[in-house]
Amino acid sequence: MEKIKGLIDAPFTPMLPNGDINLEPIPAYAAMLKKNGLKGVFINGSSGEGYMLTTDERKRLAEAWVKAVPEDFKVIVHVGSCSLREAKELARHAAEIGAWGIGAMAPPFPKVGRVEELVKYCEEIAAAAPELPFYYYHIPAFNGAFLPMVDFLKAVDGRIPNFAGIKYTYESLYEYNQCRLYKNGKFDMLHGQDETILPSLAQGGAQGGIGGTTNYNGRELTGIIEAWEKGDLETAREKQNFSQDVINVICHYRGNIVGGKRIMKLIGLDLGPNRTPFRNMTDEEEAQMKAELEAIGFFDRC
Repeated sequence: MEKIKGLIDAPFTPMLPNGDINLEPIPAYAAMLKKNGLKGVFINGSSGEGYMLTTDERKRLAEAWVKAVPEDFKVIVHVGSCSLREAKELARHAAEIGAWGIGAMAPPFPKVGRVEELVKYCEEIAAAAPELPFYYYHIPAFNGAFLPMVDFLKAVDGRIPNFAGIKYTYESLYEYNQCRLYKNGKFDMLHGQDETILPSLAQGGAQGGIGGTTNYNGRELTGIIEAWEKGDLETAREKQNFSQDVINVICHYRGNIVGGKRIMKLIGLDLGPNRTPFRNMTDEEEAQMKAELEAIGFFDRC
């Protein structure tokens, strides 16, 4: 099964002022990501407020992205849901419209407490689109599924034929690397934390990743990988440190989903508000965030 090389973006969901989804910016959005070195999109996930969208909205967004992206751009559709039936419906739909792959995080309700429960959940979703690569999205801070991922790989190995790997969004670089080393790198381990791309490269094997700050800092983040491949550790280190500076700013403004989405407006692609219960930024907060980004030279590099 093909392994992803390079960075995949987790896009925000464009919305109108009244909260309806807005498909109009997606072609320009896709073109910008391509220009900045990204290799695809992982849509309707956490950055895209996927759990706050209706089934119909998620389908329409998937259709719009598949239609808008360049020919060599991968579209992976997050189909996870608290309703397994909905997740399977979304998986089938992704296959029907020509998506490259699908993925799912553990549902936030009910909380998944055992590896076998998680495997069964993933197994049924993956079986709904058997021709597509399936990725498990490990982000336990969102759903409380703090389960051992090496044990998970052992459990899915040979059981889910189209299981491709894990989008690993957790702080344990040790566990990430142990998953990467499982059976000599059998599965695709997509690094999911933009703040630690360089350490994952240094461990010897990160080939691909999925990020959220790649939306507005994609050139610098792809630049980390490019510099590493050239053996230019100093440039790679500087770009990683700069990327952490950017993350430090958005952490002052409720993180990537809220602060990061507003940055898109500041760089010329207004994607609208967040949905309740996210607390949208005020104009005063936007001005302060802009000043903080200017202080680190963000707009000269983004």
